[in-house]
Amino acid sequence: MRKPVKSVAMAALLCGPVLLAFGVPEEVLQSGMAGVETTKSAQQGTRKTRVRTERMLTPDDGLAVISAALDTQRHFASNRDCSHLVHGIYERAGFPYEYATADDLYDGVDAFHRVFHPQIGDLVVWHGHVGIVVRPSRHVFFSFLSVGPGTDNYRSAYWIGRGEPRFYRYVKK
Repeated sequence: MRKPVKSVAMAALLCGPVLLAFGVPEEVLQSGMAGVETTKSAQQGTRKTRVRTERMLTPDDGLAVISAALDTQRHFASNRDCSHLVHGIYERAGFPYEYATADDLYDGVDAFHRVFHPQIGDLVVWHGHVGIVVRPSRHVFFSFLSVGPGTDNYRSAYWIGRGEPRFYRYVKK
């Protein structure tokens, strides 16, 4: 029995050549770009495509975030919360962003794009709580928990009870 082709893979196969034909460089298509914007000039009635050169965090970058998290765990001030912890880890790893609360991150901020398949280093966010994905295949994340900084499973009964998490990936400018 044949497995169905995933829709993302099919879209890449179909859209990649079309975007190349319209002048979008292949290296931009393959670099994990955040998007392509199309604007229409009201005066001329023509469309202009502008490629955003933002790239999302790679798995190697995610490992740098996890390394910073492990280092932070040893030197962490216990009077902070999850959003401050995550913010500090990203800054220590070299991926700064303007501080945002867990609720702001859940709603979406410019420094992160929502993704549906997390990778190492992505944010996992609920209303009121945020962490960093450590091992997506096992649903493990790092955050400030009730006992301090540590790891937990975001598919455990407790976290499922908080609602469906959202995942966000850092966008490098």
